[in-house]
Amino acid sequence: MKVTIVFLALFGFGMANPSLHPLSREMIDHINSLNVSWKAGPNFHQSQLSHVRRLLGTVRDGSRRLPSKKIEILNNIPDTFDARTQWPECPTIGLIRDQGGCGSCWAFGAVEAMSDRICIASKGQIIKNVSAEDLLDCCETCGSGCGGGYPSAAWYFWQSEGIVSGGLYEGDGCMPYSIAPCEHHVKGPRPNCTEHPTPQCVQQCQPGYPKSYSEDKTFGGEPYSIAGNGQVQQIQTEILQNGPVESGFIVYDDFPNYKSGVYVQTSQNPLGGHAIKILGWGTEDGVDYWLVANSWNTDWGDKGFFKIRRGTDECGIEDEIYASLPRF
Repeated sequence: MKVTIVFLALFGFGMANPSLHPLSREMIDHINSLNVSWKAGPNFHQSQLSHVRRLLGTVRDGSRRLPSKKIEILNNIPDTFDARTQWPECPTIGLIRDQGGCGSCWAFGAVEAMSDRICIASKGQIIKNVSAEDLLDCCETCGSGCGGGYPSAAWYFWQSEGIVSGGLYEGDGCMPYSIAPCEHHVKGPRPNCTEHPTPQCVQQCQPGYPKSYSEDKTFGGEPYSIAGNGQVQQIQTEILQNGPVESGFIVYDDFPNYKSGVYVQTSQNPLGGHAIKILGWGTEDGVDYWLVANSWNTDWGDKGFFKIRRGTDECGIEDEIYASLPRF
């Protein structure tokens, strides 16, 4: 926290007013008055604070950290990188999913990165969405399902048990996500979000799918995290070589209002832990950032994506990087 406040001071950023309701118009206006590197706007109704907390289902537990992998840093790391343009043959990279009314971000960040890495490692020959449903429902060691879980355990589950395919609600694959997309944010065509319990583990593909549950599984190799000297460059090298990674960070009560720009923490009030997928980086108006995919549908933020300051371990986003390689 002290480090973050120091950087805020160095960049001339202020802090959000703790007396304001996090999702209120007054809070949004106050954030925008601070002249920070991002713009706030209405993403959630003021009555939805408990729903926002529900979405933050990542349990941060240092004892469950994955073994560190030492990455040999590449020379000439590009100033800007976007995995979507680097691997255009892999449509999973640009897909924004919707976790619905479930605290399953820990599963979504994992399966999104797994899907991308399968496509990248196969040079575009294997394109499939790894199933958030299978991981959420059937990983007994991952935590409490919709009540929150451990991203590190998700990667171990992929290694030991495998995960079938499954995309969006009523979508493709063996086991699509069963919780319908909902209106987390402003009014729209989807139903309002309600809290969902964790679905039962049913080890069976949807009717009409041409493979059995066991035949459809993909597997990962030994999971790892990234830490040590030159950590930012190690993360960049890992993404350049193998594709997007999952990361966890602390969400403060200003973040749900993100609309555009490079997010920096302006609040000291944490709401919970959240897992996402990092797919690139760059610099905007002099502020270095990570490019990140969220799982709150395309209505949130910048069409479902956001940027967060890079190199300062903003909200702990560089502390917990999760990855492994697919096993063919």
